[in-house]
Formats: sequence, C-alpha cells, structure tokens
Amino acid sequence: MFSERLLLSRVLCQLRRNVTGRRRLCNSAPRELDPGVKERISRGPSLEHFIANSANSLTELPRTAEQFQHPYVAADEVQAKGKKVHFETYGCQMNVNDTEVAWSLLKDAGFVRTDSASEADVVLIMTCAIREGAEGKIWSRINQLKYFKKLRHAERRGPLQIGILGCMAERLKEKLIEKEKAVDIVAGPDSYRDLPRLLALANSGQVGVNVQLSLDETYADVVPVRLKENSKSAFVSIMRGCNNMCSYCIVPFTRGRERSRPLTSILDEVRALSDQGVKEVTLLGQNVNSYRDTSAESQALIERSKDGPEILSRGFRTVYKLPVGGLRFADLLDRVSQVDKEMRIRFTSPHPKDFPDEVLEVIRDRDNICKQIHLPAQSGNNAILERMRRGYTREAYLELVDRIRHVLPNVALSSDFICGFCGETEAAHEDTMSLVDQVKYSVAYVFPYSLREKTHAHRRLEDNVPLDVKKRRVGEVLSLFRRHAKELFDQQISTHQLVLVEGASRRSPEDMAGRNDNNVKVVFPKILVPEHPSSSVKKQIQPGDYVVVQIQECSSQVLKGMPLYATSLQQYMAEEREQVCLRHV
Repeated sequence: MFSERLLLSRVLCQLRRNVTGRRRLCNSAPRELDPGVKERISRGPSLEHFIANSANSLTELPRTAEQFQHPYVAADEVQAKGKKVHFETYGCQMNVNDTEVAWSLLKDAGFVRTDSASEADVVLIMTCAIREGAEGKIWSRINQLKYFKKLRHAERRGPLQIGILGCMAERLKEKLIEKEKAVDIVAGPDSYRDLPRLLALANSGQVGVNVQLSLDETYADVVPVRLKENSKSAFVSIMRGCNNMCSYCIVPFTRGRERSRPLTSILDEVRALSDQGVKEVTLLGQNVNSYRDTSAESQALIERSKDGPEILSRGFRTVYKLPVGGLRFADLLDRVSQVDKEMRIRFTSPHPKDFPDEVLEVIRDRDNICKQIHLPAQSGNNAILERMRRGYTREAYLELVDRIRHVLPNVALSSDFICGFCGETEAAHEDTMSLVDQVKYSVAYVFPYSLREKTHAHRRLEDNVPLDVKKRRVGEVLSLFRRHAKELFDQQISTHQLVLVEGASRRSPEDMAGRNDNNVKVVFPKILVPEHPSSSVKKQIQPGDYVVVQIQECSSQVLKGMPLYATSLQQYMAEEREQVCLRHV
C-alpha cells in the first residue's frame, strides 16, 4: 500500500512540473528568428502554393508498389531470343500446373525449353515450402547448381542463371538473395508474368525479385503449355490460395487468400484439352472445393443460391466469414463434366468442410466424375484438431464419412495425417490410429509434423514431440493403413475394373499401366484385345484407351489383372447399370 501511494505522489509531482513549464513557455516573449532564416523563408513557397498543390495532388492516382519497386528494363531486353530454360518441379500438383503456366509465359518471350540442366542458360526450380524435408532437398539442389555455375564460369561456357519460383521463394526471399547469394531471381506464386523482366534484370547484374501476393491473380488468361505433351491426363487450376489458416500450415502465407477463376475460362481450357485428346482432367486448388466464382459473366449462369452455414458439411465451421453469392463447386463440377462425357474428372486437394450434399449428389449423378474423394483428417483426436484449427471434431468427420459412403457406395477415400503435432500425447496418437482403423482408407499420406515459421503454431504452440517419436508414429499409421488397403484390394480380386490406360509400366516394358475410377494403379500385360465387348477384331492397347481389366492379384498399392476388351466410358457405365437392374429383378 505504501509503495502504491509513493508512486502516485511521484506521478502527481511530475504532472505539476509539466503544467508549470508549459505556462512559462506560453508567457515568455517570442523567440527572434535569425535574419538568414527569415530570408530563406521569404524566398520559399507561400501558404497559397501549398494549398493549391495539395488540391492538385488529390486528382493524381497514387503510385503503385510496382512503380516504386520495379527497375526499368527496355522492351527488347525482355525478349530471350532463343535462350534455353530448364524447369525442375518439386511438391504438389499445383506446382506442376504453375510450371506449365511459367513455361507458357516464357515461351511467349522467346525462350526454348530443354530437359537438360547442363544445356540450359536458365534453370528455374519450382519449390515447395510445406515441410522442412521438402525445403532441404531444394537447398541441396541449389548448392549443386551453384557449384555447376562456378565450374561453367571457369570453363568460359557462358553464364548460368538460377531462379527460385513458388512457395519457398516467397518464404525465404531474403535468405536466398541477401544471405546465401544463391540465386539470380526469386519469383513468388503470383509473379510469373514478371519472369521475363526479372531474367532481363539478372542479365544486367541486378537481382530480380518479385514475391508480391495478389488478391486477384489466377492466370485465367494464360494457356498452360503442358510439360508432357503426349500425356492423356492434365491439370487445370480453378482457384488459388487458402483462407482456412490451419495452425500448422504455411500455405496462406506463401499462396495468399482464396480467389477463383471465372467458370468460362475453366470451361474453355477443358474444351481445348478435350480437343487435344486428353481423357482425364484433375481440377486443382489449395482448397479446391471452396471454389466460388463471383465474376459478373458467371452470375447469369447461377440457377440456385445458398449462402450461410448450409453450404458447409454439417458440423463444420470456418475461422473466416463465409462469402456471399457466386457460382460454387457443385455448379463447376456439373458444367465441367458435360464438356466431354468420355473425359474423367477428378479434383484435389479439398477440405472436409466443403462437402455439402449438393457436391456429393453431382459426383453420384455424373458417370465421368470419379468416385474417389480425398478427405484430409490430419488427426483423430479432438484436442489436437482444435489446436490445429481444423474446424471440426472427430465425430463430425466420421458423420461426413458415413454420409459420403451412403451417397457414393463404391467410393474410395484417401487422407492426410500429421504425426507428432504440438502436444500430441500417446493417447491422442491412439485416437488417430483408431480413426484409420475405423475409416479404412485406400490411400493415406502420413508425415511427421514440421514447424513452419509465420504459422499460428510457430507463434503460439510448442513443437514438443521428439523427432524419433514422430517417426515411430508415422510408421505405425502407415502400417495400419497398408493392412486395411490390402484388405480392401483383396475384395476386388475377380472383379472387372474400367481402366484408363496411361502408358507402359515403369517396372516392366511388357506391361501396361493405368488407373481405375478409384484412382488405384492397375497393371496388366501388353496384349491385343477386342475393340469392344462383342467384336472379333482385336487392337493394340494405347494410352488414352479405356480397357476392362479382370483383377487377379494385388498389393496394398497396386492391382494386377488381365485385359478383356476395349470400350468407352459411357458404354461401360450403361452396361454396369443394366447389370444392376438385372440383379434386382
């Protein structure tokens, strides 16, 4: 009590001194200015000048960040004039698509692509920052290229430019450029249009950096140039960024907020791929099923409108305010599936919260939308799910699994799991094991938790599970998943599966490989088969063909069988419906 009174007394004394000082200052005579200062003021601008100029400045547009940051480069210096560029891609399917976007933009600027880093004038690495292990591989590759660059300089074989693109570029821009001096250019996920200028800057000895995130960049007007020109499968990006802000995830910080491409541009790209003979399209997005097109041109296409909590899976919530209006993922799936009914449609990577009944019903009603859903769980323990800020409980997740399997009886489910997240106990790990045991996934991607800077977990939680414990738990989840996957695939022996042929098997030139509707690899001998079920004419199986395969054996990852005949997707589905009707007669 005494110390508080003493402190209050000191504060009051200081206030009295301040008031007394101000009174003296106000009552004192004004200070006389130096004659030289008076002269300079008289020659300077008047009050009227400042008022007039401030009024004029209100009509001027503010200078953009681009005007402040971008050094001038002459137009002719941006053209590559035959320079060779080599791409190396790490990470997810979105990075593959981003590489195709970047290559399209550089091709228009006069670059030529090469598959050999030793022949290239420019090596661009499309990077992933989601886990520490992924970044470690990329740093190792950068160091290799730095050595190769010095060797090339010593041998006077011309300069080599090294560029980092994608998520790691945005996250580690300062380390890449200033501390390590490892690369010549750094371009974030939203700055690929700027690549020709950045490379031109590097030619002049400057460092080219642009990692600004955008609120609207979707590259909707850029036609990706596919890296595998003869492939019968293609990726189509429909949205970018993520709003979910899961506590462990770096994506919102490296990819920015969600924004969706206009439906019309997506349909145009899918039609073009169909004309090129592509038989399978995978729709891509960091949170693909939260797609929402609010562009003016798409408003006229909207036949129904639901906004508010009912657009989410039951029992799920978000950390952000749900957007209002727009054309949603179910509408997009419906229209994309009608472009080419012989083209399979897949999508990744979704969030469990964005599976309202209307999405499941579209998947059920369209023969060419694959009956395979990726449903990332991350954990089976409610306390960990809350700490991860996933927006659901174990019970809500299992209710969604039941609803999916009710609407889509033959669906295959895959998932993601993180082992050893902050504060995960052995009991919490056992909850994850029991979830895997209960759901029985056909595919699971399991990783030890890797702390990422800037995330909520980095700021607020402690990474307190030892690495050896994380690795043990990963092994236990993988072992359990594989046992169930083998049991699921054993049940498919003797069944007939429609397989889209991808090409020759990597392990055996005498075999072909493809994928069934559930996205499981199927391997079968390269033999002649009837052109259709009732044909006596046989044909050689080619990539892009649909072939019916009788399954004879399996592992936990691959089905093996004998090809019976070629067919079409629609013909096969019609026969399947006929068989179902006969069984119910």
